[in-house]
Amino acid sequence: MDGREAREPMEPLARAGLLLCLLVAAGCGSGTGGGDAAEPPTHPRYDLQITYWPEGKDGKSRTATLTCEPNGGTHANADKACAVLDAHPEALHPVPGDTACTQIYGGDQVAIVEGNGVHAIFNRSNGCEIERWDALAPVLELPG
Repeated sequence: MDGREAREPMEPLARAGLLLCLLVAAGCGSGTGGGDAAEPPTHPRYDLQITYWPEGKDGKSRTATLTCEPNGGTHANADKACAVLDAHPEALHPVPGDTACTQIYGGDQVAIVEGNGVHAIFNRSNGCEIERWDALAPVLELPG
């Protein structure tokens, strides 16, 4: 091949073939289609520490760890606790400050849940907090 042949433009068919090869290569490993990509988890993964004061913060505390997906830790009923977290993830968020809550006192219990992006404090000081507590009671109420 002399210098003049190397400078001549590609034939249209060769250009189309090169474009096809580039498009195929760009689509490889995209994780879409094909069906062999990992399925997303059905619920968030939790790795939590729960501290529970059944008689208020002046009393003795109980502590457990809880992992979900796979379910485990020192929590007495990890499977049920993980199912409850899956059903009520919103209960891990605080009650918005502008929410009108009934002024019903539900008891001295306090719990703190901490771990991978979670820092939630629970009490039974009013109707909104009681609702949050009741949604996650199987997670929070650790046996003695």
